Amino acid sequence: MKLKTARQNFLRFTGYYLLHFALNVLCKSLKFNYTNKQVIEDMEMKKKNFVIAFWHGSMLLPWFLFRNKNFAALTSQSKDGDLLAKILRQWNFNVVRGSSSQGGDVALGILIDFAKNNRSIALTPDGPRGPFHQFKAGAVITAKKSSLPLVLVAVGIKRKRILKSWDRFEIPKLFSRVNILFSDPIYVDANLSHDETSKEIEKCELLLNELHDKANKFR
Repeated sequence: MKLKTARQNFLRFTGYYLLHFALNVLCKSLKFNYTNKQVIEDMEMKKKNFVIAFWHGSMLLPWFLFRNKNFAALTSQSKDGDLLAKILRQWNFNVVRGSSSQGGDVALGILIDFAKNNRSIALTPDGPRGPFHQFKAGAVITAKKSSLPLVLVAVGIKRKRILKSWDRFEIPKLFSRVNILFSDPIYVDANLSHDETSKEIEKCELLLNELHDKANKFR
């Protein structure tokens, strides 16, 4: 029994490191084209923190692009979340575990604390279980309570595989062209009412979907 457990642990350990290596090789092979990147560069140059939000199905590349950049990230408490958390820690994210169904309020509170203590924040607003491309409150609430600007990030991949999952998860093919679009900073007033905050969330959903459509247009 101990031998079987040790073997399983070894296979998990080996598989994880092979996956981490493969993801780095894949992402570094891609040809990125950026739109409105100066928004991010200006804030980084001024050492200002911010919140970024991107759809769950295209999360691989934003996670990769913002590695080693003083970010805290939210992942679910599922088995998939376990794997993602391990990869994000290798990319030097501070990982907070939680979801809308389990530990969500506590996790969001921890993220806001990170935001108030010199960390930028990364979120997938339709994660961890959808609905697909519907913007939940977390990113807007984090920006509202931390006074950090929110930047929406859209990803378009020219050559990719789309999985048959709820989020239609996208895996780029080696050397594919990729469009990354950034919104202008969105400042969420801390004094907004519940209804006004809900309208802000709706606006963010509309804008991120518009950016997503633009990102996926290739010449």
